[in-house]
Amino acid sequence: MKFVDEATIRVMAGNGGHGALSFRREKYVERGGPDGGDGGHGGSVYLVADSALNTLADFRVARRFKAEGGQGGSGRNKTGRSGDDLEVRVPLGTVVHDIDTGELICDLAEAGQRQKVAEGGRGGLGNTRFKSSVNRAPRKITNGTSGESRHLGLELKVLADVGLLGMPNAGKSTLISSMSEAKPRIADYPFTTLHPNLGVVRVGQLQSFVMADVPGLIEGASAGAGLGIRFLKHLQRTRLLLHLVDIAPIDPNVEPAREVRAIANELVQYSSDLADKPRWLVINKIDLLSDEDLGVARDMLLEELNWDGPVFEVSAATGAGTLELGQAVMQELELTREHAEAVEEYDPAAV
Repeated sequence: MKFVDEATIRVMAGNGGHGALSFRREKYVERGGPDGGDGGHGGSVYLVADSALNTLADFRVARRFKAEGGQGGSGRNKTGRSGDDLEVRVPLGTVVHDIDTGELICDLAEAGQRQKVAEGGRGGLGNTRFKSSVNRAPRKITNGTSGESRHLGLELKVLADVGLLGMPNAGKSTLISSMSEAKPRIADYPFTTLHPNLGVVRVGQLQSFVMADVPGLIEGASAGAGLGIRFLKHLQRTRLLLHLVDIAPIDPNVEPAREVRAIANELVQYSSDLADKPRWLVINKIDLLSDEDLGVARDMLLEELNWDGPVFEVSAATGAGTLELGQAVMQELELTREHAEAVEEYDPAAV
């Protein structure tokens, strides 16, 4: 399925039904009073987060969504039937904006989350509603109101615990396929990944996390170069970034330290929140170097970067070091989750 992470749609709630103008006309009943019923309410439009969806591709075809209108009232004080609400299912992680006003409407980050995005019109009043002691035969009714219409922008930000960073051909797709059941496209040329891939990494019994592999970044990505800003946003929801670096580049002019600094700078340019996320350095393709050459290259890289964070050495192709990496990530995520729960439960008033 083609991955689509942005779409625009038009949603229209149903109009309310009109109130009825009617009088009782029954045999043997003189001067029957008003009996016009109210109109039914129009249906509203809701967006619902669905964990079974992973793309907005369907909204490139179906762009207009309209809920059912309410029916008009009728005689004998019968109220018109209200229109059914319309539920539009969207992928988890969909952010919804009103294009006309720029308003952020909602962020559908939980399965089953439901958000009303267009309010149905109210049903009109029948003439029975206007009967009074001084007006026994009212001919007044009100029409139903129009349903709300909105032009919405949908933006999908993938939900993952861990995001993979790296230049094209750093080995991100190979790593996610090695650590999970994901089957991304892998080839020996840059930009084989054209959309985010998600994989569930299982570390132990009831222990797993979701890893996201986004298209490779290059200098100027935050300004739109390469696949640019379009996919940087998918890293915003992650709790940990794994920065992959090719320790044995084929091109002798490529400097691993310079590539790491270049991507780190793109994160800063794009978002300070993204730049402040925990980031681990993962040295990849260690199978291409001898132990001695690997030691020299690693020490040189860390010295040039002045790196003081966690460092892991893996071979995505052979799987070497990936188990240790997965276990360390799982432990970090559990600690982060426990800390977040402790902060949430903390009550300053109780101190």
